Amino acid sequence: MLFLSIFLTNCQKNKVIKGHGIFYLENRESLLKLKTTNKNDVISLLGRPHSKSIEDKNTWIYIERTKTRGKIHTLGRDVLLNNNVLVLRFSKYGLLEEKLFYKKENMNDYKFAKAETKNEIRRGSFLRSFMNSIRSKMQKRK
Repeated sequence: MLFLSIFLTNCQKNKVIKGHGIFYLENRESLLKLKTTNKNDVISLLGRPHSKSIEDKNTWIYIERTKTRGKIHTLGRDVLLNNNVLVLRFSKYGLLEEKLFYKKENMNDYKFAKAETKNEIRRGSFLRSFMNSIRSKMQKRK
């Protein structure tokens, strides 16, 4: 009975959400209007950008990533709830020209090749190559 009461008191109804970036990025993105919103409006609404483009300082990037604990069948591993990215491009005058919003569903699953590239340079073990290099150095000294 004691074990059951301890177990039930540790259960939570609400999910514990771990967040990184700006919460509710999708809702805030809808408030940004093309050709009317400027950089100062974006900073007051979203804050400073997480990142700026290397090539173009007028491209700002905002991120929202939220995780929660998985169910028993996932053995308690974290589950990705949101992975949103907002890319904003401004004109040289500071007006919002373009906004691109990427959701978790837009993420690509990359499949990597299982083939391995063989290294033709090293055929022997490390010890063999080490001993060969010592032998060649000793022969040069003679």
